[in-house]
Amino acid sequence: MKQVTKYSVIIFLIILVASCRKREVPMADIFANFETTALGITPAESEVSFKIRLTSSVRENVNIVVNMSNQNVLATEYSITPQASAAKLNIVIPAGNNEATITIKKVTGSLYDGDEKVQLTLEAINGAGVLVGATKQITISFAELVSTAASATINGGGINYPNRVFIDLSSNRQYAVTRTNWDLGFFTAPNEYRVILNSASAMMARQINKNDLLAVTATDTIGFSNEVAFNQTNPSTASLPYIDYPNGDITRTAIAAISATASNNKVYIVNRGLGIGIPTPSRGWKKIRIIQNGNGYSLQHADIAATTFSTINITKNDDYYFNYISFDAGATVVEPIKKKWDLAWSYFSNVTNFGNGEVPYLFQDVMLQNRNVQAVQVLEATKPFVAFSEVDIATLAFQTAQNAIGSSWRSGGGPTTAPAVRTDRYYIVKDGDNNVYKLRFTALTQNGERGYPAYEAILVKKG
Repeated sequence: MKQVTKYSVIIFLIILVASCRKREVPMADIFANFETTALGITPAESEVSFKIRLTSSVRENVNIVVNMSNQNVLATEYSITPQASAAKLNIVIPAGNNEATITIKKVTGSLYDGDEKVQLTLEAINGAGVLVGATKQITISFAELVSTAASATINGGGINYPNRVFIDLSSNRQYAVTRTNWDLGFFTAPNEYRVILNSASAMMARQINKNDLLAVTATDTIGFSNEVAFNQTNPSTASLPYIDYPNGDITRTAIAAISATASNNKVYIVNRGLGIGIPTPSRGWKKIRIIQNGNGYSLQHADIAATTFSTINITKNDDYYFNYISFDAGATVVEPIKKKWDLAWSYFSNVTNFGNGEVPYLFQDVMLQNRNVQAVQVLEATKPFVAFSEVDIATLAFQTAQNAIGSSWRSGGGPTTAPAVRTDRYYIVKDGDNNVYKLRFTALTQNGERGYPAYEAILVKKG
């Protein structure tokens, strides 16, 4: 009897300890935030949309009450979706989701002086234990906005990093596009005919000595699968010529300049890289040939074994630096117009050096900059972020490489080190209108999940 009692006590203690340990690991709190603090509707625009985002998806509906207040604008001079009642919005984020969209639209015929504003504040939340987050208020201005200070969470889409996100610091906006929505970008600069690969989907391209697409068969690709592909386990310097060099130099692309002499333009075998998911699916292979076509390009493309091909004609549109196509959907818009974005957060075809020369290597959380943007890193030890001012700008040597920021803002993410924001540095960014911002990153993850980094940007000098 005593022996049974001893075993019973031991079992009881094991259960007690296990239950205590379980209680010691609380669920992370879920917060609701506006994606940014201020937005403007320019005179040329009719509406603006923005999101309330939860830091994690929920298993039940979340009901959010948003309080509204107007400044120098009547409720009849704009509409809002979802519809307001008694200066309040009732927002529902359905179970399994983590965001809801609000749209404010000008009423046709209304006149705006530029001082009209609508302020929205998260007031109450019911459901799933969601709490009001730090970014609980947003101001919408009926005027072009040159943001003086903003904090925002980038909508990268989560652990599978499905989005490339374009960021405009001055208007405090971001635009997310699914990173596999395009394949090639066609440079729009006058008298230049250059083509880039989708660097957000691990694409590669290799030229072969043929200029007839129909003369290319699967036998022309023998051995390509090893060299014309990213290999994170055993990367090779031999693969380097088949990617676009990550600094954005338009003369260092995998596809050579498109010649005005059609017969000089060879066929390329293209590895479309990787799709989105775990495990990442292959996007397959293509054979392509590109020739000049007036003020633009003609793209011939087909599957490797195909005996016919499709043609897409691309006319240069100078509103953008690149005009994009998808092999599946044809012409598509990817990036905003030239002066409407500064930075782009992305999964990225990068290079690294493990000691034997540069090799292609895929990176998460890379921050790229537009071709009209300059940036430079500043260490806190050199000049604290809070103390940096306009007089300090002249001491800086700005960089124009698209990866001037790159992955330097965060550490880790490899097999032995947890990823984290580097707090010892920040960045000075000069946009296409010569507005100068100081920018620091404040988070790499939300609730431990990558794909939702956050930053703070403060205007140092207006252009």
